[in-house]
Amino acid sequence: MSLTKNKIEHLKKLSNSQNIISALAIDQRGSLKKMIAMESNSPANETEIVHFKESISKELTPYASAILLDPEYGLPAAKIRDKDAGLLLAYEKTGYDATEPGRLPDLLEHWSAQLLKEEGADAVKFLLYYDPDESKDINDRKHAFVERVGAECMAVDLPFFLELVSYDGTLDSVKDESYAKVKPHKVIETTKEFSDPKYHVDVLKVEIPVNMKYVEGYTAGDISPVYSKEEAAKYFKEQSDSTNLPFIFLSAGVTNELFIEELQFAKDSGSKFNGVLCGRATWKPGVKEYAGKSPEEGSKWLRTEGKNNIEKLNKVLSETATPWTEKVIDFV
Repeated sequence: MSLTKNKIEHLKKLSNSQNIISALAIDQRGSLKKMIAMESNSPANETEIVHFKESISKELTPYASAILLDPEYGLPAAKIRDKDAGLLLAYEKTGYDATEPGRLPDLLEHWSAQLLKEEGADAVKFLLYYDPDESKDINDRKHAFVERVGAECMAVDLPFFLELVSYDGTLDSVKDESYAKVKPHKVIETTKEFSDPKYHVDVLKVEIPVNMKYVEGYTAGDISPVYSKEEAAKYFKEQSDSTNLPFIFLSAGVTNELFIEELQFAKDSGSKFNGVLCGRATWKPGVKEYAGKSPEEGSKWLRTEGKNNIEKLNKVLSETATPWTEKVIDFV
């Protein structure tokens, strides 16, 4: 693929010295409110959300190549990030409209790619829920939506990171055995679709193509495997081969330990992934310390356990990830 000189410069700001993206995600809004409320036994207020994001940024960006934040609560955190950490800003509203089918996306009303750039963003991130088997009407609307965001990012010459989260419109859960059986198809077809140049995506943020809890050798208790190790490895390789774009994995709320195992499995399977945008696998236990005890205890946990989580992740990335520069041919 080809990129503009300016986009390449921004991608380098988001990457480590090996041109691997080791980014920290804390753009959660609705889910973070729920986590804080659950641990504190009271509704989360705006001050708590802003402060927790600031703590993440202050304590952990010295060890990450970049941080992903939202402009609603995260701009104060962006201003205190480490000087060498790049900045991604989210462009979507949190969640999706559950009153109609299709998990249709929407943008933050008071923001644009230009305004995100003016806030210092090195890239625009947009989250899309996608089921390749949903109706043509719903998916055509989503395709046009992503095309518009891609065009906007082109106009301001910023990298466009598209985060893809799969689902099945006929199933209630993406965590059970029923979804595990169809997940490889959903994830791989979604990866293929949004690798089309018409979307102007520069980096895909994608899911692991299987549910590792249903892979032979990774199951717990009385859970029966859905995939053999060989089948799971085939899906990782197929996903990697389905795109010519740089792509990074999202942690999807799994533990730090499992995420590291997934990355090693991906490497062993021949996946040419280019890094991670890791959120809850790094900092989620810190919410209990922050909201359940005190902000001071939260910061202490981040400085110790949170730092340790990132350093373990950085180590495995150095052994498993492929530099994104291998996929960029030249300037345009």
